[in-house]
Amino acid sequence: MDFRLSAEQQAFKDSVTRLATQHLAGGAVARAHAQGYPWDIARLMAANGLLGITIAESDGGQGGSLMDAVLAIEAVASVCPRSADVIQAGSFGPIRVLAEYGSPDQKERFLKRLLAGEGVISVGMTEPEAGSAVTDLTTTATPDGKGYRINGSKVFTTHAWYADVILAYVRFGPGVGGIGSVLIDTRADGVTFGEKTAFMSGEEWAQSFFDNVYVPPENVLLKEGGFRKQIAGFNVERIGNTSRSLALGRYAFEAAREWALQRRQFGRLLAEFQGLQWKFADMKLKLDAGQLLLYRAATNADAGFPSPEETAIAKAFCNQAGFDVANEAIQIMGGLGYSQDSLVEYCMRRCRGWMIAGGSIEVLKNRIAEGVFGRSFSQRP
Repeated sequence: MDFRLSAEQQAFKDSVTRLATQHLAGGAVARAHAQGYPWDIARLMAANGLLGITIAESDGGQGGSLMDAVLAIEAVASVCPRSADVIQAGSFGPIRVLAEYGSPDQKERFLKRLLAGEGVISVGMTEPEAGSAVTDLTTTATPDGKGYRINGSKVFTTHAWYADVILAYVRFGPGVGGIGSVLIDTRADGVTFGEKTAFMSGEEWAQSFFDNVYVPPENVLLKEGGFRKQIAGFNVERIGNTSRSLALGRYAFEAAREWALQRRQFGRLLAEFQGLQWKFADMKLKLDAGQLLLYRAATNADAGFPSPEETAIAKAFCNQAGFDVANEAIQIMGGLGYSQDSLVEYCMRRCRGWMIAGGSIEVLKNRIAEGVFGRSFSQRP
């Protein structure tokens, strides 16, 4: 068992790091606090083969592995944490579901534009009364001729404000078996958005409303019975979330380490105080352990053995580790770490959000416990 990257993987990661250093190092702080989607970064990534890393070449992607996408996220985030979001959006989540289950026509109309960095797709899952209990969703798809009328609402939808298309989970019929998904053009009649607001991380979102929106048959992605396929794609999406948590934690760690090697207090370098040495030791323990869990989940999925349990373990651990490390980095750097002149506070805020998004740590622990006991535990009364 070899825990080192292969020569090809290391070369790929090094090449992405060089690209990021050349094009993204300047303006990284300003980019983290800018509103809107970084379209210039999306086009840069597309031009350099870093969008659609996990999507088949026949569909316009790069035909790479999940590990390739993980390594790209790590490399980009080490230079510009904000830009790593573009790799995530272009290789994980709804774009993968579209590539996996979309028709040739859907791929031509939507996927081609997304992979060129000219558009972004959003996934509409969470509703006001259906968060972690996503199967309680009430957004309906009612037959109308050959198409459907969509009525409902989604909240906390990443990229919805500037997305071209929303992959919306809808209910065609009762029960879990009645759930599927449709592609909703955000410019369609009946699609409106509430007031734009921001998470603590600065990322923007707005509630989306579907008022009798007509979806033609060619925009139906998965009909009744499609929920399990969608969730399988969502489980893989968690690897991207996990990668960013760990990568931003490592960015904060490196920033704090450099600070400790140059900042002096009481006539000594910070690195010479044992109390801070122990902090750095604890931080490295968490980062190294998290990386092993992340790489296990990604490599096993690439080998054809995707494990929801391994993904849950990796995400739960790395979400917590990323936040803990960034939080400690702020403490070590003091006022500078707490200031927006540093990206350390940004990393902490982003990592905090991923402890909720994409499956909260509590929900993930429920999934892990099911594996421990070999049985399901309903959370319903």
